[in-house]
Amino acid sequence: MDSRPDHRPSVDLLESTHLFPGTYTIKAIGRAEDDFEDRVVRAVTAHLAAPSDLEYTVRATRGGRHVSITLELTVQNAEQVRSIYAEIQDVIGLTLLL
Repeated sequence: MDSRPDHRPSVDLLESTHLFPGTYTIKAIGRAEDDFEDRVVRAVTAHLAAPSDLEYTVRATRGGRHVSITLELTVQNAEQVRSIYAEIQDVIGLTLLL
């Protein structure tokens, strides 16, 4: 059993602050190595109906050691958002998930 705390937003919070189906934004920040960007994108698209349900932008830090990936997702419900958060949390190299 995983002993890490669950930092995902609750279903109640998501449903009270977002309209579903709709667009949801997640930001993942991690080390710019070992294809971090590709691994995050693969983790997210595994939970989407189609690859076209994801648009994203990437920005590197000034020194290039970290990247920030802003993900714009077309999602159907709050549980889908929670599943995507859980998947991204398991990506090696992740330092912050917003």
